[in-house]
Amino acid sequence: MPASMRIGKREIGLGHPVYVVAELSANHNQSFDQAVRIIKAAKEAGADAIKLQTYTADTMTMPSQREYFQVRGGTLWDGRILYDLYCEAYTPWEWQPKLQQVAKDLGMDFFSSAFDGTAVNFLEKMNVPVHKIASCELVDIPLIQIMARTGKPLILSTGMATQEEIDEAVETARRAGAREIALLKCTSAYPAPAEDMNLRTIPEMMRRYQLVVGLSDHTMGLAAPVAAVALGAGIIEKHLALSRSLPGPDSAFSLEPDEFKAMVEAVRVAEKALGEVHFGVSGKEAVGRPFRRSLFVVRDMIEGETFTSSNVRSIRPGQGLHTRHLPEVLGKKAARNIDGGTPLSWDLVV
Repeated sequence: MPASMRIGKREIGLGHPVYVVAELSANHNQSFDQAVRIIKAAKEAGADAIKLQTYTADTMTMPSQREYFQVRGGTLWDGRILYDLYCEAYTPWEWQPKLQQVAKDLGMDFFSSAFDGTAVNFLEKMNVPVHKIASCELVDIPLIQIMARTGKPLILSTGMATQEEIDEAVETARRAGAREIALLKCTSAYPAPAEDMNLRTIPEMMRRYQLVVGLSDHTMGLAAPVAAVALGAGIIEKHLALSRSLPGPDSAFSLEPDEFKAMVEAVRVAEKALGEVHFGVSGKEAVGRPFRRSLFVVRDMIEGETFTSSNVRSIRPGQGLHTRHLPEVLGKKAARNIDGGTPLSWDLVV
């Protein structure tokens, strides 16, 4: 059985409510007030936590026009230089303690993806409850070690990762001291097509690693998170923007507040519907039980008359003998006169 983990005051894993994370990313568009509005929208939509990204262009890459540093491959950012893109997308570090307080005042957890050791140290001073490794950084073994040594819970996104790379990341984290680890199934395409999601990997990850597994979702819609919850996901992470019409590197594949709220509501219904392994009558089914089929005398009979398929039938409701007894009854005699519409009972049979 996969382990559970604790983030802040929340226990996460099978048997516990799904932990919903709203990813702020670059959707603030360099406006602190807009970042605050997104956090408030996340709370209103039902998110449990808000997540940022802590880096600068210089901690992420280097200023270079060489072809290695140009985005290509059919992405939303094709033609951009990495350094310029990160200058536009980063969240100013001086905002982050203030945004943390906004989230705290709203009763939300607040954490961030750190992209180098200086960011981890910065977030440690803020006493974030958990650290997050982004998909591209899953192969940054020294960064995983730095995070793991804090003793905080660790979330690893696995977009683009091979099984061997996930194995190495998990083993690295464990050896460096991480005791609570979660893995997020992720497809690092923006937006991600449904056919590339391979959500059936979630239960296999749970089986293989015995860890909490969730979904970092970049699809345009609500179906993938709900399906992931049905497969055992304990964490759902999704980008949130005030509007996709607003410019920004990440807005095109983010949910708007009403969509995010609909997703959370669907996730909550899904986790209720999963319930537990149960056979038999449950809840409101009990009122329907009397309307199941049973054996009834369907026309008037006189004492001594033979029971046949024309006077005894399996019909609704369920107050008569069980239908399994029909072969035993047919051919026997009526013990007395019986009115049509009488539930059959053994005292009427001789």
